[in-house]
Amino acid sequence: MLFKARVEIKLKKGIADPEGANTLKALHLLGFDSVKEVKSVKVFDMILEEKDERSARQQVEKMCQRLLTNPVIHLYNVELNKLE
Repeated sequence: MLFKARVEIKLKKGIADPEGANTLKALHLLGFDSVKEVKSVKVFDMILEEKDERSARQQVEKMCQRLLTNPVIHLYNVELNKLE
């Protein structure tokens, strides 16, 4: 079975986000003064072939824990959908 996994990774509250801060500064320099906050988010879209949804979710969780995130500074969310 094929599954599409979408992993969204963001920084935990209180962790500095230099990319978001620089983007906010640049937006203000371009005249977009109504923007009050920018936070960067990283997204990974993957297609997996697994026997069932449980196995697919377990594999994505392992990927997040072993490579995609740093548990000290990141939070992540996994969205998993079966492809027809």
